[in-house]
Amino acid sequence: MKTDTEGNKWYALYTKPRAEKKVLEQFRNLGIEAYLPLKRELRRWSDRKRWIEVPVISSYIFISIPESEYRRVFEVKGIVGYVCHKGEAVVIPDHEIEAMRKTVENKLDFSIQVGRIQKGQTITITSGPLKGVTGVVTNIKGTRKLYLHISHIGYSLVVDLHSDTVSEEALSEQR
Repeated sequence: MKTDTEGNKWYALYTKPRAEKKVLEQFRNLGIEAYLPLKRELRRWSDRKRWIEVPVISSYIFISIPESEYRRVFEVKGIVGYVCHKGEAVVIPDHEIEAMRKTVENKLDFSIQVGRIQKGQTITITSGPLKGVTGVVTNIKGTRKLYLHISHIGYSLVVDLHSDTVSEEALSEQR
């Protein structure tokens, strides 16, 4: 479908339950860039155990398309519709998709030992696999967590961070 990504925007789509992987395959066959964050889980049945990949966010898939291809996604079986706000499909910023990719792909789990990070503060990661990712601290309970908030669909990915891997940033500088 596309040869360059300029002019493309990321959108979140609802899928039918447990149809995410089939939808991903169909998008790839159509040449549409799609992202389905997956995690490995150990599933148990009465006679066996098995590691399987399951979506991090059930019934969601992310696609990157130009506005002119907006209706083309409905060629894919298993799509329910776009994630909308006030009747319009919500555009997911590139930095939120990239933050989600880095978090999921690196299976991050760190703990903070010391620091002056405060609730509500916007911080940027300065080292490690999430270098350059910005997020808002939304909760502090013993350890400090950076919530990579996907604001447009109401989900957050939680990563515990060492205090020496973050720097304070003003939210206005990021936008």
